[in-house]
Order: sequence, then structure tokens, then C-alpha cells
Amino acid sequence: MDHHQYLHALAAHLQATELAFPDAEYDARQARVRAAMVDSGLDALLVTDPADIYYLTGYNTFEVSVHTCLVFSVDRLVLQVPSIETGPAVVTARVDELLGYRWEGIEEVIEPLAETLTGFSAIGLDPFSPTLRHGIIGALQRRLGSERFRAGGGELLDRIRIVKSEAELACLRESARITSRGLAAAIEVIAPGMTDNDVAAEGARALLAAGSEFMSMQPIVTTGRRISVIHMNHQRHRIEPDEPVFLEFGSSFRRYTAPMMRTAVAGRASSEMQAMRDVCRALFEALSEAMRPGNTFDAAARAAESVLAPHVDRVFFSGVFGYAVGAQFPPSWVEGSGYIARDQQREFEADMVFHLPLCLRVPGEWGIGISDTIQVTPNGGVPITDNDWQLRERSGS
Repeated sequence: MDHHQYLHALAAHLQATELAFPDAEYDARQARVRAAMVDSGLDALLVTDPADIYYLTGYNTFEVSVHTCLVFSVDRLVLQVPSIETGPAVVTARVDELLGYRWEGIEEVIEPLAETLTGFSAIGLDPFSPTLRHGIIGALQRRLGSERFRAGGGELLDRIRIVKSEAELACLRESARITSRGLAAAIEVIAPGMTDNDVAAEGARALLAAGSEFMSMQPIVTTGRRISVIHMNHQRHRIEPDEPVFLEFGSSFRRYTAPMMRTAVAGRASSEMQAMRDVCRALFEALSEAMRPGNTFDAAARAAESVLAPHVDRVFFSGVFGYAVGAQFPPSWVEGSGYIARDQQREFEADMVFHLPLCLRVPGEWGIGISDTIQVTPNGGVPITDNDWQLRERSGS
């Protein structure tokens, strides 16, 4: 049978049987988006980001490198997927219509997509999305007229997605529990002479055993001087005595990720390492205090910058003190809907959730990273993860 026949045969038995949330959750999300569309003068959205599509429909797959899009309008959801994604679309998505195309025939997407969009005069899209393919949007604009397409669709969805529902918070709490299990297991095996891969392997085993789904990013483990280089990962490097070992894990539960960083030492931590741990903790406390509804992201960043100021000539910090997390797909668990950084003027709202990636790196020497994922409450930031904020010393004996 071809993919069209497969769709109908599968739907007869398994239509929407693996939705992550009850219908009421999707109804509430869609109602918020539709109200925002009316306010923005849009009558449709062309959604291409996998996480946005998942948020609105439940569509969930590990293959996110292929063209997929959702036409979201006031009264209809139309999902377009390649033939190999027919199964996931049938069982995980709640939509009104599925448009399939041959996996190897990307040129087949234009005609049915243009037909679906024909009746709309103001179509919102995210021009900064890496999943908005130039070949497709260019063809649609030539076919329908570029004046129909407007920027702002991504920003509209970000404004809504950044505030989490109780169902989403429950998923983040479960991710936090699993993440903690993985980190604890990895730290327990750290000893001089083993490799960073050995540590990552134990962490990955524990994450999967505790219930993680496929993750948006694999466990991150680096040692010694390699910690000082941002965004390196395990690569068969042997751990030396008294070296710090940096770990950053984020399990996935229904695609929601609550990341956490910890640093252990394969022996004894130096006084400078302990002092850097203290700076990380002071940053965390300043941020948690500032993360209250009505305060701006900029104000929280400046509070943290005042703590970091005495150390800026010694350490490298990325400049982003926090980023929103929620439902996400590879290659990142960063939601992209908000950043705690200088000049970001959005205000905190209750039930926003941020990971605070507080890693301080001494170039060419080492780094210390410790973090929590925290929820914004009327009283400030409250951790969802359970970091003990200690440099765990591991001799291996």
C-alpha cells in the first residue's frame, strides 16, 4: 500500500491514540493562539518549528530534519508531513487534515500547501526559523503573492508558550526527577583514570532507565581544560587526579526538558574551585530574587552582572543568565521564547520556567558549572530541579 492507504488503514485503529495531553489542554492552547491571531490581524499561521507544531497538535517524532508544516487557522488545522512520518502523524497528532507527500519528492509539497493557504490574506510566519525552507516559502510567495505573508508568527507563539500550564509544569517536574537520577548515577562513578565517555555512558543509562524519552541533547560531560571551552562534549578523554568534571544533563518527558548542571572533582577541589562555586551560587541567589512577576529580564541580568563584575577579567560567561525551557526537539532543549540577558525588556510572569546555565570558565584551565531549572512565582524563582550546589569530591576509593 502507498502512504495514503497506510494513513487510512492506520487511522482506523490508532487515530490520536498517543496524545501527550487531554483534549482540554490542546483546546486551551489553541484558543489562546487564536485570540492572539485576531489581535495581530492574522487569519492563519504557517508553522514549521517542530516544537510549535507539537505544542499545538501533539505531533511527535524523532525525525525532525524533513519538511513538516502546520497551517493553523481560526477553524482548521492542516498538517503536512512526508510519507515516512505518516505513522507518527496519525497516532500522535490531533488535526483536521493530514497532507502527505513522498519523502523523496519535496517538490510535491507546494501544490497542496498553496491550495490550503489560498483562502487566507494574512498568514503569519517566523522568518527567523531554521525550519522555514527558502525553497518552499519562496515558491508559495510567488504562487500566492508575498503580501499575504507576514512576520510575527514565531513571536506570537513564543509569547504564549513561555508561560506554562499546570500540565506542562507536571512534565517539567518529572523531567527534573529523571535528570537528577542521571546526574547522581554519573557522579557516583567518577574516578581518576576513567574517561569522560565512561561517565556519560553511566549517566545516559540511568536517564533512560528512569524513564527519559529520546533527548533533545545528549548528556554533556567534559573534564579539566576542556571545560573552559564552551559547548565541548565527551571525546574519550581520560580524567586526571583532582580534575573537575562538568556534567549537564536534560532528560525528556513528553518532550519537556528540565536541565541541570553539576560539577564534581576526581579527587580534591582546590580553594579556587570552591570560590568559583560560591560565585555561581551567589549568581543563582541574585537571579532567583529578581525573577518576580513585573520585573524585567534585563533587571534580573543586571542584578547578576553586579555579582559577576569582580570576576569578569578572570572568567568567561556567555552573557545569558537564563533561557526558557519547555517542550523541545533536537538539536536543543532551549525553547527560544525568552532569555534573561541585558536589554531583554520582557517582564517575568508566574509559571515561566528557565534554566539558569551558570558555568564560569577559566580559559585554558578549567570551569565550574552548577545550575537549576526554576519556575517563576510571586515570591521569586523556585527550583524545579534539586541541585545540592556542592562540588562533589570523588576519589574513586
